Parts: sequence; structure tokens; C-alpha cells
Amino acid sequence: MFIGKLNGHFRLMLTGAALSVMALSAPALAVTPADTLVQAWAIDDTITLDPAESFELSPAEFLGNAYDMLVRLDINDTTKVRPGVAESWTVSDDGLTYTFKLKPGLKFASGNPITAEDVAWSFERVVKLDKSPAFIVTQFGLTKDNVTEKAKAVDASTFVFTVDKSYAPSFVLNCLTATVGAVMDKKLVLEHVAPVTPTDDYKFDNDFGNGWLKTGYAGSGPFKIRDWRANEILVLERNDNYYGEKAALARVIYRHVKESATQRLMLESGDVDVARNLEPGDLEAISKNADLATTSAPKGTMYYISLNQKNENLAKPEVRQALKYLVDYDAIGSTLIKGIGEIRQTYQPKGVLGALDSDPFKFDVAKAKELLEKAGLKDGFSITMDVRNTQPVTGIAEAFQQTAGQAGVKVEIIPGDGKQTLTKYRARNHDMYIGQWGMDYWDPNSNAETFTSNPNNADDGTVKTLAWRNAWDVPELTEKTKAALLERDNDKRAAMYKELQQAALDTSPFVLVFQQTEVAGLRGNVKNYKLGPNFDSNFVAPVTKD
Repeated sequence: MFIGKLNGHFRLMLTGAALSVMALSAPALAVTPADTLVQAWAIDDTITLDPAESFELSPAEFLGNAYDMLVRLDINDTTKVRPGVAESWTVSDDGLTYTFKLKPGLKFASGNPITAEDVAWSFERVVKLDKSPAFIVTQFGLTKDNVTEKAKAVDASTFVFTVDKSYAPSFVLNCLTATVGAVMDKKLVLEHVAPVTPTDDYKFDNDFGNGWLKTGYAGSGPFKIRDWRANEILVLERNDNYYGEKAALARVIYRHVKESATQRLMLESGDVDVARNLEPGDLEAISKNADLATTSAPKGTMYYISLNQKNENLAKPEVRQALKYLVDYDAIGSTLIKGIGEIRQTYQPKGVLGALDSDPFKFDVAKAKELLEKAGLKDGFSITMDVRNTQPVTGIAEAFQQTAGQAGVKVEIIPGDGKQTLTKYRARNHDMYIGQWGMDYWDPNSNAETFTSNPNNADDGTVKTLAWRNAWDVPELTEKTKAALLERDNDKRAAMYKELQQAALDTSPFVLVFQQTEVAGLRGNVKNYKLGPNFDSNFVAPVTKD
């Protein structure tokens, strides 16, 4: 697969050793290709490229650029959605039926036409696969038994979606902007699912192409996914069948580079066009370099420490509160996240309806010791913390290890890559975990539901929110979260979300630390590079290079 020409004579082939060399070698390129954007970014949290399964941050960006949905978030006005493959939509008077009319003449990257049947099948596979992000769709009353009736094509260009309650329309539409709502090329996917037996006449097995789509691609976005090698590289290539304005560049290459200093050196030498995981010191150095530029945007992403309630010590209310007093927020804010985040102790990001601005906790060892003594742990206790080995989480974990130790809480840090730590966390096998949570859609329910709702705390619970991951059983807050979702008066709804956030401050096993400010360092010739409020809205199609 030919990628391009470097300096008029060097050609890079996306096969075998050549690709690995690009991904893994020390900086070697004097100039990146004129038609290619090369980004250095830690992408080791990428586990799958199937939109029905993927639920991590970096792949959200890949999928957001490679797939289209019925509707998309309007990044210029995040209170609205804009058309995706849908040209228009209406909502019935009872608030239960959403009818979408598709734009005419659309094609997938494969050349297959996009029809309402593809949309309906995409909903069906999400519900029947029932992977991590499926709840974004199933929360509207869809089940494996009723999905084909509740999400159906009535003709080639009309898709009808029936929900179980009269939700605020903005909530429904915002959910459909998530990558789980990606419209899939049904014909192409089924070509990659083997028949159950040679005599079954193309009766397909029940994985709906999930095995192939872990690394495959079947979308219609401005880019198509050409190649992915875990912990090495991902390549997006322009989709010339895209119905809208074509991507300005031929391809975008993401190179897996974890260390901020390495990213900065690669940016300075011209080996990459964009650096994505910059720590404060490197960000400052880049901002002083006349050949480089920086850009930033507040993100709907929260960094937090979570406490598994299966651990008998962490399950004590006084311990949960004590640990919130053992974070040195001021020191973290002035050093580890300077320029890349803002201290925030409530789980709703700024700018979201009902966001509560309250930071009541300060580093206070005496207060923490008092709470620990009330919990019967005067001499402290020992605990483990799973930490993805990337910054700034490693630095925050080490800082917390030191400050917690001052109150007798001995923290053992267990480092791992994104896949290792996430897998353990999702299985509820951790004690403490430090991670980040990005909004699934730009609506307060996204974070309220995951931080203060846990419909079924059993190990086989079907709605695996962050509260579930930490075995925090809160039936009263779960009901209040549901009630807020159905409140159509925005002022009343905002007040309900503020009440939920206050309850989390007072009782939850979540130590909220900061809201991310995403930053990027750029070569001076990179233009129109803009970061969005969510990772799936970091659109790279408009980017050009002088």
C-alpha cells in the first residue's frame, strides 16, 4: 500500500518492516510528506476499532474521523447537533418517535450505497453485540428482542427510531452523536463473516463482524482506516467517496509515542507535525519556539481516583472522604497539569448544563487522620493503585502516594499500559485506580449516569457504569439520575444535576482531580488544526500544510 514520497525520493510502504521502522525507530525523517499529517500520541488504550465495542479515548478520535453518524455534534455551538448522514429529522408529538430522512446519493468508502437498512442494522448489531458502549443506545428501551422493530428502515431513505419514554429531544440526539451510533456498511461487514457451515446458504454467525472489525473498517467518514498496529501506529487515508467536503490531506498517521520529551524532540526536528501528550515543561518550551505553535481546548474529560467498594477499608465513608483530603491539589495544579488542565472536584465539566462549581477539598493531613481514626484506621492501611504508565497520571499517582503516606496510607503503585489497566478496572479487580473519563455525548446525563448511577451492582450487572466498576451501590442516587433525565425544564434539570454532584462530593468513592485542557504542539506549517470538546470531535479533515 503506497503512502507517499518523502523529499522526492523516499517511499514508505505500509507493509511489514517498513511500517514498523516508521513506528518504532528513533527520529529519522527530516520532513514529513506534504500530503500527510503525522501525529505523535499515546494510543496504547486502543483495544478495538469496532464502533460497537470501542469505548476508549484515542480510538474515539479515529472513529470520529472515519465513520459518520445520523447526526454530529456542532463543535461551533455544542448546544446543537448538525446533520450527519441524516438530512433532516422530526419528533412525534408524544416524544417517542424520531424519523430521520437520509441525504440522497450517499456512499460508504467501499462504494456501497448508504441506506436506511444500513442504519437499522447498525443499531441492531450494537444492541445484540451488547459491548461496553451499547448502553448509550439500549437506555432508550431497545432490547435484542425488539430492536428490529424499534430501530427500522421504512424505505431506503427513511429510518425510524422509537424510544420508550418522552426524553428531552436534545438528550436523544446527543446520544446519537457518539461513536457507537456509527453507520456501518452492512454488505461489506457481512462479506467478512464466515458462514456457520458451507450448506447454510450464508446464514451468518452471531458476532456481526465484530472479529473482523476489531482491525477492519466499514464506514463513510472523511477518512478511512487503512492500518492499525497495536501500540505502534494507526493510519487514516482520505475517503474520496465522502459526500461532504473532502479531507484536505491524503492521510493522517498516528505514531504511538508516550513520552512528552520524545514527542517534543520529534516535533522540533520535523519528524512529526503534531505532538499530543505534552507535559507542562515541554509545552512551555514549544511555546517559546518561533518555528512551532500550540493550540488548546477545554475537554469534557475528567481525571479522577476511584476507590473500589469491594475493599473493606475503602468502603468506609470516612476513608472515602479522608482520601479526598490527601491530594495536594494546589501542587498538582501548579506543576503536573500546568497548561494542560484545571483543578476541578465535581464530575461535570465546565460548560455542561448543571455543572456545579465547587472545590471544597484542600490538602489537609490532620483532617484526613481524624477521619481515618473515626473509621478505626488510626495507623492507616496499605492499598494498591493501578496506573496507566503515561503522564500526567503517573506523576499524580506518585504525588498521591507521597501525600497519602503522611497519613499512614501506604499506596503501592501497579503500572501498566492502557489495555492492561482498563481490563483490570472493568473487571472490578482493582483496589484504587487513577484514570480519565470522557463524556460519551455532550449532555449532563453522560457523566451523571456513570458517576452516580448503578442499576445493578452484581458482578454480572448489565449497565457497567463507573459506579458499578467501583461496586458503589446507590439505588437512591440511581433513581434521582433517572428523574433528571426526564425533566424537560432546563432550569429544574440543572438543579437536579447540581444536587447529584453535591452528593458525590459528600459520599462517593471518586476523588475528582482535574478537568483536562487538551493541548497540542504544531509545526508552523500546520493550519486549521482544531481540538474539539470531545475526542470524537477532534476533526482532522480541515487540516492543511503549507
